[in-house]
Amino acid sequence: MSARIPPATASDVLDLDGLLSAPELELRSTVRAFVDSRIRPNIATWYEEARFPVELARELGSLGLLGMHLEGYGCPGRSAVEYGIAAMELEAGDSGLRTFVSVQGSLAMSAIHRFGTEEQKNKYLPSMAAGEVIGCFGLTEPTAGSDPSAMATTAVHDGDGWVLNGAKRWIGLATIAQIAVIWAMTDEGVRGFLVPTDVAGFTATVIEPKLSMRASIQCDLTFEDVRLPDSALLPGAKGLRGPFSCLNEARYGIIWGAMGAARDSYESALEYSKERMQFDQPLAGYQITQVKLVDMLLEIQKGTLLAIHTGRLKDAGTLEPVQISVGKLNNCREAIWICREARTVLGGNGITLDHAPMRHANNLESVRTYEGTDEVHTLILGNHITGIPAFR
Repeated sequence: MSARIPPATASDVLDLDGLLSAPELELRSTVRAFVDSRIRPNIATWYEEARFPVELARELGSLGLLGMHLEGYGCPGRSAVEYGIAAMELEAGDSGLRTFVSVQGSLAMSAIHRFGTEEQKNKYLPSMAAGEVIGCFGLTEPTAGSDPSAMATTAVHDGDGWVLNGAKRWIGLATIAQIAVIWAMTDEGVRGFLVPTDVAGFTATVIEPKLSMRASIQCDLTFEDVRLPDSALLPGAKGLRGPFSCLNEARYGIIWGAMGAARDSYESALEYSKERMQFDQPLAGYQITQVKLVDMLLEIQKGTLLAIHTGRLKDAGTLEPVQISVGKLNNCREAIWICREARTVLGGNGITLDHAPMRHANNLESVRTYEGTDEVHTLILGNHITGIPAFR
């Protein structure tokens, strides 16, 4: 009896779909259909106008994509692999939409879910899961990006509350958020606070113009004597381990999402190459074009396999932070190369918003920078394999 030969498709020669369960494939179909109907027809306009479609927040909530890996409090309670699949499909539409889901669920909601009181969880998580309340996550500062230990934002205990002063930068969603998770230095070290964005002294300003992530929102924040009650403190988070644990949730989603952008770029180049005639035959008929397409496909298959394996480890409770660095570093780096290579197949037409690869490549320049740069993840891995930290 001969072995089963996996079905070969243009995007899945190794039959990686065979590693996914029926519910996982069903979820993928649902999110892919949403992307096809709500994002693809509009993303070029949103990107050109530098507009984030905030109207999609409740739709994403109704699909169960906000805080989808969290249990209870109105959250979907899906698996890590299911969350990754959703991230991949959303980023095939645009990095900005996947980033929204990441900031809302992996950062803001995860911080409340993991470190908040029961009162805080019940107050915020159900409405955030529904997309009715939007959150943001403030860690990075103008002079403290890769080194959050140099944090200058302070929270000073004063009577029965706290006084917050300082600034944050590159904070997603802040101008449309109702609640902000802000990390500040205190006498006890770094602590997290829930800050209503309409409180006196809180200012959010959109960073513009941008060449990347244009269908998304990133902001500067300033805090001038922002007064908070004691109930604003997230009691379960002490030190940088708190925000770092949330960052690892977001980094995990990027492992999948980057491959979504890469796959979309590859498929765009493949279809174009089969239709575009040059020297009396389609571009796909030339050896150089086939080399490009094959090299792209190989890296997508490897990166997707890495994402699936990482997700299974996460669901098993055995995933280590250094393993997240492997995926984030590799898949972002390869995805940018794939998008750029796909653009070359499209020729001059590839620089227009009629085609996705250059938009994806521009977005991925941000994705490879946030949640830890290539350099930071390289040093994390270097420290792991040598036992010698080389960050300074």
